[in-house]
Amino acid sequence: MPIKKPVPDYELADTVELTTAEQVRAISDPLRTTILGLLHERAATVTELATAVDRPKSTVAHHVKVLTDAGILRVVRTRRVRAIEERFYGRAARMFFVGLGRQGADGQLPHDFNDFEVAAQESKPAYDLGEMRSFIRHARIPDERAAEFWQQVDALIHTFDQLPRAGGTTYGFAVGLYPISDYPTLPPAEDEG
Repeated sequence: MPIKKPVPDYELADTVELTTAEQVRAISDPLRTTILGLLHERAATVTELATAVDRPKSTVAHHVKVLTDAGILRVVRTRRVRAIEERFYGRAARMFFVGLGRQGADGQLPHDFNDFEVAAQESKPAYDLGEMRSFIRHARIPDERAAEFWQQVDALIHTFDQLPRAGGTTYGFAVGLYPISDYPTLPPAEDEG
């Protein structure tokens, strides 16, 4: 029976709170989020990342530097290849979240990017082929229940992040919980007596 290797193949924190505008800007770029996604699987060099995303090595090196300078990526190991030290980069955490109510040095903390916009673009080919699995539900619930529910979703996200990488297909997993101020509601039920 094969031994399951941990995913990814390096130690990292479970969560890291992003508290500066620089950090939020760093994860708000689609190429950088793709790089972060690839590093869920294992540590990688700039050359490996450039090959995976089919972009010039210099472009990927720039984006890796932005993520590293923001504390989102770090060098997790090195190896010598001829006379050059090759760096393997890994994530600082499995999950990053934007700290609510915090501001950067400039007084502003930009919004995180819209994960649903990214998911909509990524999922269109699957939808066109009839391979899309999705649903949307609405529930009028108290804020405390929404927070409890999100904790359960967060546990599922962590489970998904830690699945061993195998097979030939990459699956996207998008979840969200958001208030809708103008969603219709029924009037209170009349007591039937």
